[in-house]
Amino acid sequence: MLTVEMTKDMLHIVTEICIVVTSISIILLLYRAVVGPTNPDRAVALDTIGINLMALAGLIAIYLVTAQLNDVILLIGILLFIGTVAIAKFLEKGVIIERDMD
Repeated sequence: MLTVEMTKDMLHIVTEICIVVTSISIILLLYRAVVGPTNPDRAVALDTIGINLMALAGLIAIYLVTAQLNDVILLIGILLFIGTVAIAKFLEKGVIIERDMD
């Protein structure tokens, strides 16, 4: 039967493995963002880096047994959404802010 101490140890081990895998994923996505053959590939890589940063902050919060990083996760999500909209608009029209003075 699993004791509470064994469960905590197992949670820490699994969390450490997930942190390492997510970090490796971020490194590979940084390569894709720099070398990506097209601009949409770079945009998708940057968007996925943001999602992985949110996951990494969540995993660190689980590992440290704290709820203090929840605000950081929400902030990354909001900035990620705004950045994704800006990149999509730039890729579609070539400008982010239109300055038509008609």
